[in-house]
Amino acid sequence: MTTVIEDTLERSLKRDRLILMVGLSAVVALAAVYTVLGIGMSMSAITMTRMAIEMPGMMMASGEWTIGYAFMIFLMWWIMMIAMMVPSAAPTVLFYAALVRKNTNVDKVYAAVPVFLSGYLLVWGVFSLAATAVQWFLVSIGKMSGMMEITQAPLAGGLLVAAGLYQLSPLKQACLRQCQHPLMFFMQNWRPGVLGALGMGTQNGWFCLGCCWVLMALLFVGGVMNLLWIAALALFVGLEKLAVGLPWLSRLSSLALIVGGLALVVL
Repeated sequence: MTTVIEDTLERSLKRDRLILMVGLSAVVALAAVYTVLGIGMSMSAITMTRMAIEMPGMMMASGEWTIGYAFMIFLMWWIMMIAMMVPSAAPTVLFYAALVRKNTNVDKVYAAVPVFLSGYLLVWGVFSLAATAVQWFLVSIGKMSGMMEITQAPLAGGLLVAAGLYQLSPLKQACLRQCQHPLMFFMQNWRPGVLGALGMGTQNGWFCLGCCWVLMALLFVGGVMNLLWIAALALFVGLEKLAVGLPWLSRLSSLALIVGGLALVVL
């Protein structure tokens, strides 16, 4: 009897994992398409990236900011964060789904997981709102071009150095450990029910934000809609979260960012 129950549970877990992976992939794909097409923007991300490659350092005037335009920029940031951050959060989401399925008192994995993910994405919505405000401010003081990148080398270099220093900070490392070890996170923060799922998703989102917000801020350096820069940051974030037991990765990235930032200021 026990074997039958275990086999049934194992089949359910495999089915849940497949369905959730397809669902998460669809979410990432839709967000990526939205980002690449630059919906609501004057140019697509493809065009912006090509211009950045063919005409590096090009100074293009930024468009006029209105409340409507600011809302489109906010959507661009938030949906771009979904495309960049959901892949690295997928192991935690799948782990949570397995915990829900194994809980004999809960059989609502397909309802609980979207709630958990919504809490996670809500935090990145807050970040996107802040990023929009910062971008508006930089444009208003003439420090950001129409290519959506910082125009002043000292400011860009300072941001790179700050990101390099943050890579080795205790806060960064503490948040990174929570992202790298889903079991530890859920053991310390488990809450039952729908509100519990939302709360845990939000809390995990804050840990993720604490780990990655400075790296995401580097989009201001390489170009907010530069697809090569977006892909590079997303890949590094995913690698950093999966690279458990490789502390040298943070040190190496810290050194590279600091050296790059200082070189940008000096040269």
